[in-house]
Amino acid sequence: MAKRIAQSSINWTAIAERVPANQKTNLAAFKLKSDTYLRRVLANPEEAPKINWAHYKSAVAVPGMVDNFQKQYEALKIPYPQDTVTSQIEAQWVEIKKEIDAFIRESNANIAKCEQEIAETKALLPFDQMTMEDFRDAYPEQALDPINRPTFWPHEPEDQLNYVDPESAGQPKPAH
Repeated sequence: MAKRIAQSSINWTAIAERVPANQKTNLAAFKLKSDTYLRRVLANPEEAPKINWAHYKSAVAVPGMVDNFQKQYEALKIPYPQDTVTSQIEAQWVEIKKEIDAFIRESNANIAKCEQEIAETKALLPFDQMTMEDFRDAYPEQALDPINRPTFWPHEPEDQLNYVDPESAGQPKPAH
């Protein structure tokens, strides 16, 4: 037997927070239809009213007719559809929950990494107070190193020997 709905289980406030402003009228119309349906369901009794068979037996002159109707009525069982979807939805929710948890873990790791980078950047000297040696210590891969990695003026990558253009087919630049 179906269970009786006591009240709406929809959190309309949470839904309204997620709905874009241009769809608010559609949400209001949908909520109105939902509330109207719920009121109509709650206006009816939970069970059908009982039939007073004794009254009909005394009022109907044909013998056995009311007894026949009563047997047929009591034998009538209207099947309520089986709930085959809830288990599928719960299985999907378990999978989605795993994906959400994985996303949260990845996001938290990314946030921690970014916060660490922010702390490292805040710990550096401001660029206007840095000397060339401070810049070399802070960014060794970007700083000029004339002893270990000598470069030609104007010290741009495309002006160096054996430069490979990333857009070309990997052909080295001919030497000057």
